Parts: sequence; C-alpha cells; structure tokens
Amino acid sequence: MYCLWLNAIPMVYYEESMSVLFAVFLALALDHFLGEPRRLHPLVGFGRWATGIEQFLNSSSPGDALGAKARGILGCFCAVAPLVATSMLIAQAARVHPAIEIAVGGVFLYIAVGWNSLHRHANAVVTPLQRGELGRARAAVAMLVSRDTDDLDEEGVARAASESILENGADAVFSAIFWFVLAGIPGVVLYRLANTLDAMWGYKTPRFHAFGWCAARVDDLLNYLPARLTAMSYALLGNTRLALHCWLTQGPNWKSPNAGPVMAAGAGALNVSLGGDSRYNQKIERRPRLGPESSRDSQFTANASTIEAACRLVDRSLALWCVCLLGLTAVFTALGH
Repeated sequence: MYCLWLNAIPMVYYEESMSVLFAVFLALALDHFLGEPRRLHPLVGFGRWATGIEQFLNSSSPGDALGAKARGILGCFCAVAPLVATSMLIAQAARVHPAIEIAVGGVFLYIAVGWNSLHRHANAVVTPLQRGELGRARAAVAMLVSRDTDDLDEEGVARAASESILENGADAVFSAIFWFVLAGIPGVVLYRLANTLDAMWGYKTPRFHAFGWCAARVDDLLNYLPARLTAMSYALLGNTRLALHCWLTQGPNWKSPNAGPVMAAGAGALNVSLGGDSRYNQKIERRPRLGPESSRDSQFTANASTIEAACRLVDRSLALWCVCLLGLTAVFTALGH
C-alpha cells in the first residue's frame, strides 16, 4: 500500500500541473480576446463591500492609531476571509472533472489578470503623444497614476506611463499568475482581493495611515516573491547587466519594497531614465532616479517609444513565464509516466 501511494504522487502532480497549465492559457486567451469584464465585474462588487466595512470600522479618533490598526486588521479579515472560503468550496467542487476544473480556474484567473487592460491604457497614452496631443496624453496617463499630471511635459507623461506599465506588469499579471500556480483559485482570489484593498486603503492620509496598515503590509508580503521574479524576468530579457545593477543599487532606495526592484530592473532593461521627483496633491515628492546613471543624456529620455518598449518587455516576460510553466509541466509529465 505504501509503495502504491508513492507511485501515485507523480501522477497527482502531473494531473494538477496539466490543469494549471491549461487554466493559465485559457485565462490569457480570454483576457486577450475579451479584455476585462465591462459589466458586473466582481471586483466592483468587492469594492462596495470593502467600502461599507471601512466606513463602519474606521471611525476612530486621529490619536487612536493602535485602535485604528486593530480595526484595520479586522476589516481586512472581514472583507477577504468569506470570499476566500467560498473560493475554496468552489475549487473543491470544480475538481469533479478536469475540464470543469480548467474552465473554472481559467475564469477566476481571467478576472484577476489585467494584461489586456495594461495594453489598452498604454495605447491611450501613446497615440496622443505620437500626435502631439499633450493634453489628451495627460488625461490618459492620469488613469494610470496617482500623481498630478496637469503640468507634465512629454517626457513626464512617458516616464509616468512607463513606470506604471512596468509596476503593474508585476501587480496585475505576474503576481496573479504566481499565486494561481502556487495555490490555485483560493490563492489568486486572496491575492487579488488583498491587492484591491491596498489600492483602496493603503494610503498615508490621516484617514487611512493606521487603518490601512494591514492591507498595505499584506499586499507587500504577497507581492514580495512575484515582484522579484518579475524583476529577474525583465533583467533577463533586456539589458541584463544594467538591469541587475539598477535593481541592486537603486531598487532598495525606493519607498515601496516591491515596486523599487521591479521598476529599477525595468528601467535598466530598457536603458531609459525613470523615477525622479513628482508632484502629488500639489506637493513635490522626492524620488530617486532609476535607470542609467547619466540620466540627463537625451538618448535615455523617456518618450512614446519607451511606453511601447515597456509593453513589449511585459509581453516577453509573460512568454518566458509560459515557457517555464510548460517546462515544469513537461517535468511532471515525465514523472507521471
């Protein structure tokens, strides 16, 4: 009996890896051809649910930071736990047949992935930049970033869009795939909900500084490994030596522990100057430069082509991940036979 159990392990891994592989490909195909759901998007409903929880729990006085943190932890649990538990039941029910498991898993990952959306937002900035329509480009990039965009010049718009493409490549594409491969439907649900909570609550404003602490830390934790795998992918598929140098020397200086390595590696891979000071809520925020050291040289200046190059880098990295996933599946296929 013991030997039979040991012999069954490779076959179990083989079947699981095949289901994961086909589900990932299905999700990417759905995202490519359909884009994100325009109506009845589940994350819109989750946003309303999370807003109600925050309004109910986040009512502490400004000086009660410890109490606000505790309520923020409770808020994260109340917002995420019921949906993750439900996703576990759905994942278990879908295991009744491999085709159903692939279809359900693919749909869940499709909802979580933003590959098509990344390209759509990038094109919305690139097209007016190429036409010299700076006002439209500023309005389009404002949909991607939280900084003030009204006074950005062409380089500023291109830098902002390129940074967002590189960072969101990790957040909206690679982290979702990572957690789906690692933990299935519950894993990608947990990641996407935590990431959404961070986008809603993870601000350093008086209202959210303490209450959003848990949401921000959980998102940092879940993105830690995927962000570094993304940075490595960018480095391998661009100017590798410069990308690794920027990652190691510039990434740690960034305020975000995950965005820093990703954007620094991306800037080095593209051999372009990103980062630098930006205006948020009419206040200048000092940010380190990312990319080549001689950032004032015109050959390193961001423009519309830089945004397109950032999109291509994300695409090549996604292809690399798919090849790696195919390789892992081939290994488990060999073990299964």
